[in-house]
Amino acid sequence: MTVVASNYARKENDLYQTEPWATEALLRHFPMRERVVWEPAAGNHLMADVLREHGAQVWTSDIQTYDRQHGDVADFFGDIRIPRVCDAIITNPPYGKGNRDAVRWTELSLARCDGWIALLLTAKFDFGKTRTHLFRDNPRFEAKIALIDRIQWFPGDTSGTEDHAWYIWRPTEAEGTFAPQMLWEGRELKA
Repeated sequence: MTVVASNYARKENDLYQTEPWATEALLRHFPMRERVVWEPAAGNHLMADVLREHGAQVWTSDIQTYDRQHGDVADFFGDIRIPRVCDAIITNPPYGKGNRDAVRWTELSLARCDGWIALLLTAKFDFGKTRTHLFRDNPRFEAKIALIDRIQWFPGDTSGTEDHAWYIWRPTEAEGTFAPQMLWEGRELKA
C-alpha cells in the first residue's frame, strides 16, 4: 500500500470516527470483557459501543461533545477526572504535527492508568529514536497489531490514505519477562 495525501482540510477538534472493525480487531487478541475501560477521545462512541458489545464497562470523555453525551467533557492534556477504577485506556487519540500529541498522549496514558493501554496510531509510530522510552525501553510494551486494511475516517467511496496499528501496553503489575508480539489483523476474521 502507498501512503497518499488525503487533501482533507483539517480543523481543530475534528471528529475521526473509528470504524467498528478496527476495535474488533484489537479485541480478538486482547478481550476486555468485564473490565472498566476509559475511552478519553470518545467522539460519537463508535469504539465505546464495540467495547460494550464485547462485555466491557466503558467510561467516556472527550474535549467536546459531538452527537452523543460523554461521562465527562475534558481535555486529556489538562486537568481531567480520572475514573477511580480503570482497568484500561483504549482510544484513537489525536496525533498532532509529527505525532507529537500522540507521544504526549501515550506518556500521559501510561502515567494515569496502571492497567492495559491500547492506542490506535499510525503504523510507523514506533519508529524513531525519540520514542524508545515507549517501546524498546518500556517493560510494559506488549504488542503491535498492524491493520492490513485501511480505516475510512470519513463517509464516501474512498478508503483511508494511511496505515494504522494498535499499540498495546500491559498492566504495571504484570510479572515476568515478555517479548513484545507483532500481530496482523484486518476487517474480517480469517479462519
